[in-house]
Amino acid sequence: MNLKNLLTVLVLSGSLAFATVSCKSKVSDADLRAKVESSISSNPGVTVDVKEGVVTLSGTVATEDERMAIENSAKSADSKGVKSVVNNIVVNAPQIEINSNDVDLKAKVVDATKDFPTISTTVNDGVITVTGTLEQARVQVLKQSLDALSPKRVDMSSLVIK
Repeated sequence: MNLKNLLTVLVLSGSLAFATVSCKSKVSDADLRAKVESSISSNPGVTVDVKEGVVTLSGTVATEDERMAIENSAKSADSKGVKSVVNNIVVNAPQIEINSNDVDLKAKVVDATKDFPTISTTVNDGVITVTGTLEQARVQVLKQSLDALSPKRVDMSSLVIK
């Protein structure tokens, strides 16, 4: 074989190899989006957008662990089709409901029990719970002081009386 024929065979072989590699099928963005949405379907508060294989996640979740689990699910939905994941999911801070009546009552309870160092109190939903130890002679004074604050109830069942 002469050099001209060898060169022609090499060029044709290279072209054929390049054409084979470049013709591999790509997943469309719509198909990729459907796969990712299917993999995170248990999270209705999250939306998916796909552009040229880049998946963008948006929405809200309750915890950071949930946010990361959704991102990992999106990545594994199609490991060859997903080029990268942009995680714009926001973690909502838990809502803590504070009963302002309890805050006021707590302050009054602290003041009413300052002369009783051997007890401790907690206030929850208007109920004062007393724990610790107290002499029998002082129980009635404590009870009257706490009842005067108008709570829903005073629970002294955990109080040890000497």
